[in-house]
Amino acid sequence: MILMQTKAMFIDAYRELNAKKLFWITLGLNLFAVIIFASLGINERGFSILFWTFEGRFNTSVLSEAAFYKLEFLTWGVPWWLSKLATTLALISTASIIPDLVSGGTIEPQLSKPIGRVRLFLTKYLTGLLFVAVQIFVFSFGSFLVLGIRAGSWEFGLFLAVPIVLAFFSYIFAFCAFMGLLTRSTIAALLLTMLFWFTLFVVHTGEGIMIFQREEAALRMEDGPEKIAAQERFATRRIEQLREQGRPIPGEGDEPLPEGIPDALQAINPTLGSAREELASAETAYETWSTWARVTSGLKFVLPKTQETIGLLERNLISEDEVSGLTDMIEQMNQEGGGNSGDPRLGERVEAVYDARSIGWILGTSFVFEGVLLGVCCLIFARRDF
Repeated sequence: MILMQTKAMFIDAYRELNAKKLFWITLGLNLFAVIIFASLGINERGFSILFWTFEGRFNTSVLSEAAFYKLEFLTWGVPWWLSKLATTLALISTASIIPDLVSGGTIEPQLSKPIGRVRLFLTKYLTGLLFVAVQIFVFSFGSFLVLGIRAGSWEFGLFLAVPIVLAFFSYIFAFCAFMGLLTRSTIAALLLTMLFWFTLFVVHTGEGIMIFQREEAALRMEDGPEKIAAQERFATRRIEQLREQGRPIPGEGDEPLPEGIPDALQAINPTLGSAREELASAETAYETWSTWARVTSGLKFVLPKTQETIGLLERNLISEDEVSGLTDMIEQMNQEGGGNSGDPRLGERVEAVYDARSIGWILGTSFVFEGVLLGVCCLIFARRDF
């Protein structure tokens, strides 16, 4: 009986979405994204789009076809299409589920049935997730076929996008359902959810900036003593030369030190002063950025980790060996072009900070947020008079 009722509610929700043509519009857009994915390629001569090849150093000697398509899936398929554009379409499609449920003339027939209020609400919520899961599966399955047919590599790991992107969407949809329940307005729920989503992005970006600045200061602190020692050695050799020549040395005998100079070494080698100031500045900066990093990380701890959830796919889909050739090529091109890619250690340290966060921590804390939000929704829905 319970399964039949739940099935009936799922079918009813599908009919509502189908009546608005939203399901098929979104499905068509996902298929269009797969076609774009399939139109791109790489061969021994260079990069290709459909029947046209653009010759260059970016070819199969640098990156295999399988690695190329996996990179495409990770660089624009998931972060741009599934987690931004398709998610926006999914929110637009599903934002009305809860407001429509609690609107006048709709909720009464639902509550008159022998169905618990909590189960009714959660079934409607799961309907929205099921709608999105189908869309993610369509894109993932299409990408799976493209990779298998064009590159000869059948990567079942692409289907990890279904649970990972669905988890990402569920955080946002839970907030949308909560706002829809409070406001009973689809437009208000959608706008407030977009604002919430943007807030999560700002918090994640802010934490990234703080961690980047902290690690940059840490590197300066680590390199500072060696720079100071090198300048001190240079100054010591210069003092020995002056002594051999019988010339005056600041700070020795009647020769005074210049104002503001602490010792003869710095008087002889002003660059030593800059190195010492650099180290002191790095120590101060490290303390400042560490404090702000703890603040933003603490704020992020209680919020869902949207960006890091999406990042889990990269951890499990592509290996470092597959991107090493591409990374080496980019670095070489930067050097030949006179570009400055910065200290590679800095990127590695920042990446290590995020890699150290376990899957359990990323998903666990995010699902706790979602669970609390859904619990509040169920409490309101069960107690409110409609």
